[in-house]
Amino acid sequence: MTAHTPPLQIPQLSPREIVSELDHYIIGQDAAKKAVAIALRNRWRRQQVVGELRDEIYPNNIILIGPTGVGKTELARRLANLAGAPFIKVEASKYTEVGYVGRDVDSMVRDLTDLAVSKVRAEHMDSAHEKLDALIEERLLDLVQPPIFTEDEETAELPQGEKQEKIDSWKKKRAELRDELRAGKLDDLNVEIEVNETSMPLMQIFSAQGIEEMGFNMPEAMGDGSTRRKLVQATIPEAREHLFEEEFDREIDMDRVIREGIRRTEALGIVFLDEIDKIVSSSDGEGVGPDVSRSGVQRDILPVVEGTTVATKYGPVKTDHILFIAAGAFSTVKPSDLIPELQGRFPIRVEMERLGEEEFFRILTEPRNALIKQYQALLATEGVKLEFSRDALRELARTAKDVNERTEDIGARRLHTILTTLLEDILFEAVDMVKKDIRITKGFVHTRLKDIVEDEDLSRFIL
Repeated sequence: MTAHTPPLQIPQLSPREIVSELDHYIIGQDAAKKAVAIALRNRWRRQQVVGELRDEIYPNNIILIGPTGVGKTELARRLANLAGAPFIKVEASKYTEVGYVGRDVDSMVRDLTDLAVSKVRAEHMDSAHEKLDALIEERLLDLVQPPIFTEDEETAELPQGEKQEKIDSWKKKRAELRDELRAGKLDDLNVEIEVNETSMPLMQIFSAQGIEEMGFNMPEAMGDGSTRRKLVQATIPEAREHLFEEEFDREIDMDRVIREGIRRTEALGIVFLDEIDKIVSSSDGEGVGPDVSRSGVQRDILPVVEGTTVATKYGPVKTDHILFIAAGAFSTVKPSDLIPELQGRFPIRVEMERLGEEEFFRILTEPRNALIKQYQALLATEGVKLEFSRDALRELARTAKDVNERTEDIGARRLHTILTTLLEDILFEAVDMVKKDIRITKGFVHTRLKDIVEDEDLSRFIL
């Protein structure tokens, strides 16, 4: 991005407003919310800076430290949604050092760019509907009711009266079909449309960096001779979708879409680098075997986080201003065990809080996407009204806390398994239920989960 590039449109939310929005989905973790809110606001601030200094302002990357299920991934994902930013979650443990079989670290940037370009294309598609819908409607009607005259008939000498009568009849039928089409009454009708068919298999070119950035396939290289048109049967909705894609591809300026996708990736992209502790060697390691490989992956990640240019199938992408949010449990290693150069690229470190009974209770009830609300919405589709007493919710929260303490602490994910077990019979029998109003009480929770909670081996297996 140059000093003359106009600023991108970023939501002008204050840090306090960002935290307030995050509160709708994530319970607690105030320190982490504050850190990511500042990071997002700094992106807006950077866009307002005029001149060359804008390119010199780099993001403060963050490490979130905490066990699984405390909200690390959700925090990063919701932040990206607020910013309207390209976002990708990757697992550091899935990458291998350059020269070994596996994914190279540059692929995270290529994947992020793919998402950004796809999002920009989808936005262009949404805005194109108003322009193209009328054209698509006419093409669909032509498939159902071909034009009134063939080329031979248009040039034939028909009596004027007969010609006008034919035109009037055709227009009347056209109007009736248009009404039926808009009302969805023709959706089950099959029509014949032309589609492109590739006449030879895709040839992939492999390189040391993988095939993602090559952007090359044989049909494109061969030109028009590699594809042909064929007739297929399709329902009206299927034909509408295909015709829209066809018309959209004619209208869209794909170069412009790619430029905007790359621009968003470079200025707004967020990479959530999960399980970063899995590529960290303990400070008392011997520096051999797996430890060497882990350090190698860290050294490969370093230039991407520092700022480099990655080759993608859309062109070069700079990583200087991509925000990296790393996360890990760090139960057996410490952030200080990262190689020093990488430590310096993650100046903000936030320790996430473990979840207890009170947090579980709030997670069940407060977020906009709370689990209780999700199950109520699911069962409502079967006409079942599901309610929970306050004591029942407290019992669920207490059970989640106890099971986490006795087995393995998986945070809020424990609530998913507990609720699925609790409601298993109701979910199975809902469609056949006569009584559609169900109230879950503390007694029901205790009875349904008592044996599982008390049997530690069973808890490990089921909960």
